[in-house]
Formats: sequence, structure tokens, C-alpha cells
Amino acid sequence: MDSNTIVNGLLQWLGLVILFTFHEFGHAWMAMKCGDNTARDEGRVSLNPLVHIDPIGSVLLPLIMFLMPGGGMIGWAKPVPVNPNNLNNPRRDDVLVTLAGPWMNLVIAVALVGLARIGITFGGEQMANYCFSIAGLSLLLFFFNLLPVPPLDGSQLVRIAVRMDYATFAELSRYGFMALFILMNVRHVWDMLYFLTARSLNLIAGLFGLGI
Repeated sequence: MDSNTIVNGLLQWLGLVILFTFHEFGHAWMAMKCGDNTARDEGRVSLNPLVHIDPIGSVLLPLIMFLMPGGGMIGWAKPVPVNPNNLNNPRRDDVLVTLAGPWMNLVIAVALVGLARIGITFGGEQMANYCFSIAGLSLLLFFFNLLPVPPLDGSQLVRIAVRMDYATFAELSRYGFMALFILMNVRHVWDMLYFLTARSLNLIAGLFGLGI
């Protein structure tokens, strides 16, 4: 593995950590706005990556995936604590808090493509390429987090939809990482995620008059 590959990998990982930070900040901020200060009291309404990084999901797993054939990179951060009893409107706010993280990834992707547009306009091709790369990674995280497998946000949406109690969900979540590991080794899942990511990135780029 040459030095350029290593540097590019580190830049991708740095972008991933930033995306994780905004994702978890979105959950924490929305929970606070909906009446639950649990995350705020634990210092999670913050853009400091150190309060959100998970040693396995934010460091070890991305590193392992980078070293594997294909060089992909994905993972997760520390879940934001939420006390549903503190939410102003528990059922509605539960959905808002759950979606806040993925939607933050979508917003960041749009903002990065906008920065890429500016970079291209002023001759910053290298900056534009990096922005496109991280925008694609942000969209991949958006779709990845909507998979209905714990600890991902999609599983929380399923819990809300079927009105599952928290004790049952917590029991099922004990096996979530095992199910997630199996799912991540299913090629068709990755094909779907990459397809949705590529189509979405093309759509957003088109809004800025760009083609990929």
C-alpha cells in the first residue's frame, strides 16, 4: 500500500469522523429541542468529535474495511442517550429525534456538493473532488443508517412503527451487532446502498449544474 493510498484513506476517515459528529449532534440537538436534556447534560450537544467517537465503530471497523479489498469505509459513533419520558410529544418526537441524524447526513451531503461547485468555479479541482467524495460517503451513511437493524436508526423507526416497548427492543438489540455483521457481508445489500448513493449524488449534483 503506497503513501498516496494511505493519505487518501486517512482523509476519508477524517471525513467519516466529521460526518459521525454531525450525525450524533443532530440526534442530541433534536432531543434537546423536543424536551429531553439527557444528551445535553452528557455533553453530546457538541461538534467535538471526541464526545461522539466509538472505538469500534468509528476507528477499528473503518480501519479494517479500508484494509480489505475494495477499500470501503463505514461505521458508527456512540449512540446518543434519549429518555422518551422527557419528550414533549413522545411518539412524534421519537420519530424526529431518530430521523435527525440521517437527515443531518443528507444536509451535509448537499452542502458539500455546493462547496464542490464553488471549488470548480474557482479552479479548486482537488478540493471539489474531496467534497464529492465525502458527500458520497455522507449519503452512504444516510442510507446505511436507515437499515432496520440495531443499532442503526432504521431499527428505531421499526420500533416506533410497531409500537414495540423499550424493554423488548433492548433485548433484541443485544443481537443487533451480530445481525449487522451478517448483513454487511451480503453483496446485494451493498449493491443497493451504492446504487442509492450514486443516484442521489447525481441528483444533488444536477441541482448545482454539475455532472458526475
